[in-house]
Amino acid sequence: MRNESAKTPLALTVFLALLTFGLAQEKATSAAEAGISQSDDRRAKALLHPAERNSVEKGKKTKVLLRPVAEDKEKKRLAGDIAAIITQPPLDRAHWGIDVVDLETGKTLYAQNAEQLFLPASNTKLFTTAAALAIAGPEYRFRTTVEAEGRIDGRGRLLGDLAIIGRGDPNISGRVLPYALKTQRTPPGTQILEEMADQVVHSGLKIVDGDLIGDDTYYAFERYAEGWAVDDLQWVDGAPVSALTFNDNVVFVNILPGDLPGDKALITVEPETGYYELDNRVVTSVTGVTKRVGIHRDPGSKKIALWGSLPLGDAGMKEPLAIEDPAEFVAQLFRTLLERRGITIRGKARARHGEGAQFFDPIPSPDKLPAPGIDNPAMNHSAGTSETAGAVPQPLATEDKNPLSATPAQRAPGADSPPPNLPSANKVLAEHFSTPLLDDIRVTNKTSQNLHAELALRLAGKLRGTGGSFEGGREAVKQFLLQAGLKEDEFAFLDGSGLSRRDLVTPAATVQLLIYAARQPWGTAFEESLPVSGVDGSLADRFQNTPAEGLIHAKTGSLSHVNALSGYGQTQKGRRFVFSIFCNNHNLPSSKALAAIDAVVQLLVEDESKKK
Repeated sequence: MRNESAKTPLALTVFLALLTFGLAQEKATSAAEAGISQSDDRRAKALLHPAERNSVEKGKKTKVLLRPVAEDKEKKRLAGDIAAIITQPPLDRAHWGIDVVDLETGKTLYAQNAEQLFLPASNTKLFTTAAALAIAGPEYRFRTTVEAEGRIDGRGRLLGDLAIIGRGDPNISGRVLPYALKTQRTPPGTQILEEMADQVVHSGLKIVDGDLIGDDTYYAFERYAEGWAVDDLQWVDGAPVSALTFNDNVVFVNILPGDLPGDKALITVEPETGYYELDNRVVTSVTGVTKRVGIHRDPGSKKIALWGSLPLGDAGMKEPLAIEDPAEFVAQLFRTLLERRGITIRGKARARHGEGAQFFDPIPSPDKLPAPGIDNPAMNHSAGTSETAGAVPQPLATEDKNPLSATPAQRAPGADSPPPNLPSANKVLAEHFSTPLLDDIRVTNKTSQNLHAELALRLAGKLRGTGGSFEGGREAVKQFLLQAGLKEDEFAFLDGSGLSRRDLVTPAATVQLLIYAARQPWGTAFEESLPVSGVDGSLADRFQNTPAEGLIHAKTGSLSHVNALSGYGQTQKGRRFVFSIFCNNHNLPSSKALAAIDAVVQLLVEDESKKK
């Protein structure tokens, strides 16, 4: 009996296994008959309008119009041409991942290691900025305020502190918006702060008995992401993240030679500030000597050491150096601007940061999160402020939900006044509204601006109700990507910019995101935010005078031993395609890796023109 009873479940197991195999084979056969791989099938669904995609998922008979896959001969020729590029020594020692898909049909044109994980570098920004556009909407605007935290008497004296409160605006600077071909700045970069200082003067304020506070509590006080290299932190690429951001959180250090050999170099800081102590050891050398200048600042230090030499008559150099604590820096700078206008500040200039614990409330489950993009178009906040236009509505903070909700920057950005349970209502003396979010997405992608991408990540988390922390932002982006059709094991992001060396993603996942984005209401704007080959941004100097000039919209990516390029392309005959190319673990000059990537892209652009 024991043997017979053992045979029954065994037979059942075999039968179920055969049945499962048969169903899988039937599904694979029908897909093969249609000329679609399982990966292509996923992409074909992504190309459908969401209403059609829902019908397919529910089992309704919705006809998907797909052209047959490219003929084997053409695909083999393309594969051979690409192999001829990437298998040449020493390029063959690199780890290559490539995925190319027809944007109209979703069919794969070429793939190599498309399902393997790669370090994406700044291609990470594709995922962050797409999520920000989907969650916040292209018209979202940031609001920055100056608020009196106390009563103002009849003589214009504030009996309390004055706070300038940031809510994540990346462009309180002299940057010219909208972005056009290249970054343009209007010095000294303090124009927006100057305008806000003028508003404070016009409010009648004369004296502040308390402190001047730079408040960045709208986001968590997490200045750096996991996996960032220490040697990046003093430069613009590793500028700290803060909800109160100024001038990309850098100061520009200008270095010019002196009048005579042996003179110390002339060093100035823009904007003028005493925030950093400068240890100037740079000397002027005779004409013809090679320029050699070193700059160093230890993390946490406000002392900058400069050494080396500049030859007489040299044009000098201008280096952007990261600000240690942006909120503190803005407080000091804004105090100076107010004092120049005759306002007395009796206290000190200081920063106010949020406590980490307040940003780690339980994260809402995916089914409670609002769907991004076309499935649930962003709505205007009921308060009707321009900051929240196009944003997902946000609940007001309350003390029982957030023990620190009395902090001004913790209130929902659309709230004109705090809830009744808050201790007091601050008086707004000045405010500034940013240009639409889309303007900043263009800056982020065109110039590969790391800080702006990190701020977009925090914004996504804040608006999704997961907090203004890195963890909240990562969860918001993750849920967006899962909805976009990516699989959880295809990506792992430890920051929003790609500076982290712990980010991973597959070329297939990158292509899936790009296909999904193309079908969203913001898809065209997203594509146009990417650098254009031979025209602008980080592709301005690539593909010039080639057939690919002007036909590629793609995001670049670069770290030591890593290069990437992913985006949208068009053949010379007008066929649209999506591609992702990763080159990892190479020990080549970046120029050689880029030349190989560009050669592959040019093959894709020229593809149809070679048909006979």
